[in-house]
Amino acid sequence: MREYVKSGLSMFFLFIVLSTMSFVICLPGAQAQETDITQTPNNEQAGIQKTLEQQIGAGRGDINTPDSSIYIINRDPFRSIRRGRSLFQRKFTVEQGFGPRTGDGHGDIATEGSIGAGLVDSCAGCHGRPRGAAGFGGEVFTRPDSRDAPHLFGLGIIEMLADEITQDLRQARDRAIVQAKQRGRSVEVSLKSKGISYGRIRVNPDGSADPSRLEGVDSDLRVRPFFHHGGTISIREFVVGALNAEMGLEAFDPDLAKAVGGEEVVTPSGMVLDGKTDTIEAPPATSESDDPDRDGVANEIPVSLVDHLEFYLLNYFKPAIGRETRDSRRGQKLFQDIQCTGCHIQNLVIERDRRVADVETSYNEKKGIFNDLFAIATPQFQEVRGSGSPSVKKPNGKRFVVKNIYADFKRHDLGSTYWERNFDGSLTKEFMTEPLWGVGTTAPYGHDGRSIDLWSVIMRHGGEAKNSRDRFARLSEEQQGQIIDFLQTLVLFPPDDTASNLNPGDSQAPNFPQYGHGNIALPSLFNNPRDLE
Repeated sequence: MREYVKSGLSMFFLFIVLSTMSFVICLPGAQAQETDITQTPNNEQAGIQKTLEQQIGAGRGDINTPDSSIYIINRDPFRSIRRGRSLFQRKFTVEQGFGPRTGDGHGDIATEGSIGAGLVDSCAGCHGRPRGAAGFGGEVFTRPDSRDAPHLFGLGIIEMLADEITQDLRQARDRAIVQAKQRGRSVEVSLKSKGISYGRIRVNPDGSADPSRLEGVDSDLRVRPFFHHGGTISIREFVVGALNAEMGLEAFDPDLAKAVGGEEVVTPSGMVLDGKTDTIEAPPATSESDDPDRDGVANEIPVSLVDHLEFYLLNYFKPAIGRETRDSRRGQKLFQDIQCTGCHIQNLVIERDRRVADVETSYNEKKGIFNDLFAIATPQFQEVRGSGSPSVKKPNGKRFVVKNIYADFKRHDLGSTYWERNFDGSLTKEFMTEPLWGVGTTAPYGHDGRSIDLWSVIMRHGGEAKNSRDRFARLSEEQQGQIIDFLQTLVLFPPDDTASNLNPGDSQAPNFPQYGHGNIALPSLFNNPRDLE
């Protein structure tokens, strides 16, 4: 019976652990959506190797409870990422709690948009392109003109940047309040973070504030990076909400429940949720025994699964840089010249990186033996001495330069061609600047997917971006093409078909280009070759 590994990239995070713990095992490959082999046995042993019960493990537990999510995240973080990926790709069943969608498709869609979110049995059903990636590909009827599901590459980086910007803005406001109290009069200050201006705020000695001159952020100064309109703070809320709205899977999450109740909670992935300063989205179930959809299944998504999914998406790959040419480099310069980088800022800095590894993927004609892309994985963790065996592994928490994200974490009004109708008859006019990494491979474009190509979505810009759009329109056809050539270098990639420094692949192997066909050394903390995620 043949088993194989399809990818170095899909297994990156299992590889980057202590070499003293390695041994040779074989793994079946990963796809965009998968059943587990106990549900669908097959000769190839293709599919998820664990039952859902095995993935739930010992529940959340603690750092000393083997097979619990807290234990695995802290002592074998790359195994948690692998488990999160399998959960992301898992096709859930009715027996496990899948469905129905909100109200079984009935209700006031103007107040509960999730009624139109559709029903899909796997996270990868909406986020599965390119193949095997936490990418794009879905569309939901949560607005009259629909919403496109964005890719999830670099999601953890986006969460960290937004949270750090929020803290910077709030600290500047709080310092101004102290000054206003000391001086006995109002104080007005500029709000900036990471080189981005969010306008000005006037604060009074009593602690109240006038937010009328803020730009691109709410009056609570919380940057909400998720969803096109900027609606959600954290990966954890996004995961719990999507499981419910798109899949009918209801989680009771104690972290969200405590934060909703006004407590400060640090999730297993290190995100601080503070109910005293932020409005946190409540989990759909109020306890482990609660069954809000009355399908006879309670605790449909135990907290350990939420922990692994959150940790997986925190550490998910950044998009890649594809093949660059003389024209694409000229296009990058023109992109700056016409001032698109006023909103699409190329590089930003994270002051404390909570990830345990980074993957840099770029064009490499020699090493990228299938799709001309080659990935270099770098560990970003340290062992805690004297913490037992296996040892606790903590993120380095160092400064990290995020390259080629092209975003400013603000909302903008791009004119009436971008305005979005809501079911109650109102219009949403401001949207978060879409990070451009990956834009070369994610057509169609816009929050509604109504722009079919890059030229169309650029020309659709108006409002605050009108001047840059007009400069683009005045360029020659050749120059416009060079800008589009540049944007097409910002690509997503299929993890299972991308070579890496950990698995360069074998072009002579059967079923090429699926990397690692056959046996490869996988450093892991597993004791059993069948103990796969």
